[in-house]
Amino acid sequence: MALEYQRYGRNKNTLVNKTYIESGEYKRKFDNATVNPAVNKALYDCAKKALKHRSGTELEDMYWIDGETGSVIYSALDSTEARAVEYTEKIKSILRETGDKKIITLHTHPNSMPPSIEDFNSCFKHGYHSGYVVCHNGKLFRYSANERVSPSLYKLHIQNFLDDGFDEYNSQIKALEKIKLNYAIKFEEVL
Repeated sequence: MALEYQRYGRNKNTLVNKTYIESGEYKRKFDNATVNPAVNKALYDCAKKALKHRSGTELEDMYWIDGETGSVIYSALDSTEARAVEYTEKIKSILRETGDKKIITLHTHPNSMPPSIEDFNSCFKHGYHSGYVVCHNGKLFRYSANERVSPSLYKLHIQNFLDDGFDEYNSQIKALEKIKLNYAIKFEEVL
């Protein structure tokens, strides 16, 4: 790990502990992610690939997985925008072609934060069954959305919790907890 910190151009705050993501403890988080072992294996394999690929960067990778078979429908591994995956025309076309498939997404969060409101709104907009956020610090979150949530409302809640002295991570968690009381969204950390 010490050598990784010395690599030129690497962001120390977004380095992934590769030993941990290869561990049984990390794999067990995925063992019951869904009721389908093939999907669970695909989620775990994609998580490991994405985290290794994006270790030390602020860039994200994303996978779209068939929730019935576990096959990877598409992956976006070439994002150049920090903390975002751009929905290109190719991605949109592939999603249109999937028809009624139960789509599960998985993407990285280099800042190790919970799902963003944009993640929930994308889940709703594209009709995904659910999504998973794999954080560079080893955390794993599952989320789903059955309606759109106003980003300004989310930001307002976060700011209120920041003003109350909570750090950014806990402010986001508390804001999501508050929003899910009145909106059809779900999220949880997978332990």
